[in-house]
This record gives sequence, structure tokens and C-alpha cells, in this order.
Amino acid sequence: MKAAVVTDFHAPLELQELPVPEPGPGEVLVRIDYSGLCHTDIHAARGDWPVKPTPPFVPGHEGIGRIERLGAGVTARARGDRVAVAWLGYACGECRYCISGWETLCEQQENSGYSVNGTFAEYAVAPAAFATPVPETISSRDGAPLTCAGVTTYKAIKVARVAPAETVAIFGIGGLGHLALQYARIAGAFVIAVDVEEPKLEMATELGADHVVNARTSDPVAAIQALGGADVAVALAVSPASFDQAFRSLRRGGRLVCVALPPDGTMTLPIFDTVFNGKSVIGSIVGTRNDLADVFALHAAGRTRVIAVDHKLDEVNQSIDDVLSGSVLARIVFQL
Repeated sequence: MKAAVVTDFHAPLELQELPVPEPGPGEVLVRIDYSGLCHTDIHAARGDWPVKPTPPFVPGHEGIGRIERLGAGVTARARGDRVAVAWLGYACGECRYCISGWETLCEQQENSGYSVNGTFAEYAVAPAAFATPVPETISSRDGAPLTCAGVTTYKAIKVARVAPAETVAIFGIGGLGHLALQYARIAGAFVIAVDVEEPKLEMATELGADHVVNARTSDPVAAIQALGGADVAVALAVSPASFDQAFRSLRRGGRLVCVALPPDGTMTLPIFDTVFNGKSVIGSIVGTRNDLADVFALHAAGRTRVIAVDHKLDEVNQSIDDVLSGSVLARIVFQL
């Protein structure tokens, strides 16, 4: 099978021919149709984070495809089922986090495209229980970005406890941000979109943002405070400075939701402002299988739109460069 492989953190990905993997007990073999390119894949390929994957490995965790083969003991999935292979590739199901609905915090978890091979390949293996069914009314092309960008931002809005008529500022309008904006609107919020690229702000307006702020040409903190401040700020830009701006944009009682993971990310909080003004800082890391099912249900009902461009897997290195340059409006999806 064709796969894009990280062989070294300082080298481009290599297109290689690899053996089709065999599903083990409890696993399924999925023929991947589409796989989205997430910024996490870029961090993985470059070894940006403190806990690094081990080369060689195949990145990718926004995969949609059909099951071609079942491992021993699989009864809950069938050949031909269309499923998603997401970042949460496995959780133990028995620890305090799993049994309390927080399987994304499981200390035994495996992550697709990071600790196990992912979906930048024609085939991927996944535990059957973590191969989430995709409604037939959703295209595989749309389903791919929803599998991470969608469920990650859906969960961020959910843990922020966004209420109707609150103001939500989205810092970073791209693959994640264009979906976060829509989930905030579904929750009944007024939305302020913040970015440094005018085409992305135009996209945000088209998707229903109430206000847009170009952080390259104006001070986003001043602009948002002039509107009364934000009840919730969602930090999606891979820039430590934007986290500081997001925090300072909050009104009293506001909540900062941290999602993006800058490789050199350190955040300093003003204690007086945090305590005296009752502000909260929340970390949000992807979503559960149930959250992903909710994301698919909302999209199937016509509540969200996915903005994406098609690339071939052969273009993976150029695609990474395009994302890093900011020239990609929202999501790149690889058609396998």
C-alpha cells in the first residue's frame, strides 16, 4: 500500500510502499478514502512536542473509509461499514477517566498517527470499538475534517459551557476555527472571529460570525473589549501571543479554553486579574467517541459546513508548507 512515512523529524515525509497491515484480535482493517491534514500531524512529523512519536511512523488521524477485514472476535462491526479512524485510537475502558466519560484522559490511550500508525495510507488498522460509524448521509470528504477538527472544537465549546447570548471569541479561523465558530452559533452565542488573514475572516463572516477582527492590523484585545469583552475565548492559533490576547479579551467571569499546542508554548497568567475578575482557564483535548457521534449527527442534520480543498497524498510535503504559510483557508483533505 502507498503511505506517507515520517523517517526523520528533520526530513520531508517519504512516499513508500508498505505491506497492508493485518488486523489483530478485536481490530478491523480500514481502506481509507479520505484523510484530513491536521496541524497535529505537522507537530508529529517534526517532533515538536515533549513526548515524541518514534520514526518511522505513518501520521494521520482524520481518516474515513470502509472496513475490508475483521480481526478475530469482532462482532460489533461488519465488512463494508464506513467508519472514522480518529486521534483517540484506543482507551482502556476501565480506568477512572474512561468510566466517568473522560476516555480522552485515559493514561493507557493510543493515538492514531502518533503512538500507532495513522491514516496517511491506503489502509489503516484500528480497534473495532474505536472505529466510529459514519452516517451514510455524510460524505467521506466532509467526514474526515469532522473526525478531529470537528470533534475537537465541539468539545471545546461543550467544556466552556457556552450559553445562549454569551459572546465567544474564536482566536484562529482555519481548519478548527471555522467549525468552532459554527458550534458556538449552534449553542446560541454571538461570535467574534479573530485571525491575521483577511480571506479567513471573510469566510468567518460567510459562516455567520457577528464580528471579525484582523489581529495583524488592529489590537484584538482592544477590539473585543470595545464590544464588551468575551464570555469565552477559544485559543486555536499556534501562537503563544494569541493565548495571552485571548485571556485579556475576557470580561469578568470569562473562560479561556486552550486547544492549540504551540511547540514553544508557555503561558503566563496575571494572578490578580484571574482571581479578582473570576476568570477560568480550561484545557480541552479532542472529544470522546460519543462526542464524535454528536458531531456527525449535527452535520447530517445540515447544521454545519466543512470548508476543505482536495490534495493527493503525493502532495503531502507541499500541503504541510501551505498550512504553515497560512495560505490554506480551512482544511486540506487527502483523497486516497
